[in-house]
Amino acid sequence: MTLQTMENVEVFDTLKKGRGLSATKVFKAGDVIFAEPCFAAVVFDSLSQQVCHSCFRHQNTLHRCSQCRFAHYCDRTCQRAGWDDHKQECAAIKKYGKMPSENIRLAARALWRIEKDEGVVSEGQLTTLDQLEDHVADMADEDLKELKVNVHNFLDYWPCSGRQYDVDRISHILGVIKCNGFTLSDQRGLQAVGVGLFPNLCLVNHNCWPNCTVILNHGKYVSETEFPIELRALEKISEGDELTVSYVDFLKLSTDRQQLLKQQYFFNCTCEYCTQQLKDDLMMGVKEVDGKKPSDLEVQEVTQYSLKALEKIEKARVEGHYHEVVKLCRECLEKQDLVLADTHLYKLRVLSTASEVLSYLQYFSEAADFARKMVEGYMKIYHPNSAQLGMALMKAGVTHWHAGQIESGHSMICKAYGILMITHGPTHSITKDLEAIRTQTELELRLFLQDKHAYYNMRETALKNLPMSTMAEEVKDNIKKLFRSK
Repeated sequence: MTLQTMENVEVFDTLKKGRGLSATKVFKAGDVIFAEPCFAAVVFDSLSQQVCHSCFRHQNTLHRCSQCRFAHYCDRTCQRAGWDDHKQECAAIKKYGKMPSENIRLAARALWRIEKDEGVVSEGQLTTLDQLEDHVADMADEDLKELKVNVHNFLDYWPCSGRQYDVDRISHILGVIKCNGFTLSDQRGLQAVGVGLFPNLCLVNHNCWPNCTVILNHGKYVSETEFPIELRALEKISEGDELTVSYVDFLKLSTDRQQLLKQQYFFNCTCEYCTQQLKDDLMMGVKEVDGKKPSDLEVQEVTQYSLKALEKIEKARVEGHYHEVVKLCRECLEKQDLVLADTHLYKLRVLSTASEVLSYLQYFSEAADFARKMVEGYMKIYHPNSAQLGMALMKAGVTHWHAGQIESGHSMICKAYGILMITHGPTHSITKDLEAIRTQTELELRLFLQDKHAYYNMRETALKNLPMSTMAEEVKDNIKKLFRSK
């Protein structure tokens, strides 16, 4: 039974999952199905002094609100643009005397927005926060205990001069935030910087192999402080098809994804990839040589070793001991290579960390080798148009490029660009950056194919930052930009 419609979607009742959204027309991969302005959003506690509280851009220098001394902004323009959302918060923080947690700040902003706009902020809004599920009745004892503490803290923070709400209403808003809050990224799309509420998006149900993806696009502004979140098609979608996104990273075993979804979102996933455990065989794959597989005992030993090694690697990474990280990764991969397939989860995690840290240390050749193995594994597991695959290909391509492996680097960058054009669109900052890199590597590849010796001489000269008087000015500038030492 259809409940409500907008231009491209309609709300319908599913048999087991509650409400959902279906397409009212045919979409092709990369189409924007709808864009929704944020209902309410806040910066994470940990980044409150590094990210603008108005536009959510990560900045090196921010201006602090002189009243509450908590909110930070890019400049006066952002501060004025964000004042409508901040003015009540500003007074509440001053009276409270300390910084409330991000969930309490978001709950308060949501209630102030409801009071102002009666719960509907745009004509295309299909539901209100009050109509969304809070799953308070499904929460575990530990989560309920945390919820009660948050309700108590909220009541202390909320102005006594404002409209008063009972415990059930506050609990509902906090419950909605817990299971429907969407992580916001910075302008580059590379770092999670806050959390926001998007009512329409909350109606899109989960599938581990979805036909849509969600992206926050800072390149398309609704107003100075409202940028839309976009629901984009990953593949062809027919009229009447249910629209789905993935709530969790696919790079987990089906049982682990199901457990995480049950714990965080309170439902049992019955998608094809979970019920049939598709791709699990790849993620737990073992190495096969001439039709011979390692024994169960060998697999068990290497698996247990890998788990312990991953703990040590993560500890060293967090502590900033990067050379130790590299040493541990090399040792772990040496043992894994004899037993585990290149698509095995634990091997992919080590390859990812190793390539990332080696790139940071500028050991690009070794980093490129690990990155290549990683993306080859990812391509066998992920949806061909998944954002995770696109980002991994981009990083691997840039690493190969820095290593002087221009042919494979350009190839990966082109594949990444094709995926990110679908998942992020042409106006997103990261797609624009990647387009510039793709153009540059194409230029470099032409130089390489014309004269490999001359190309490597130019590259070596650029890396050493030596004069390049014999080079054409345009090529000189481009090469310097590409290969200058960091």
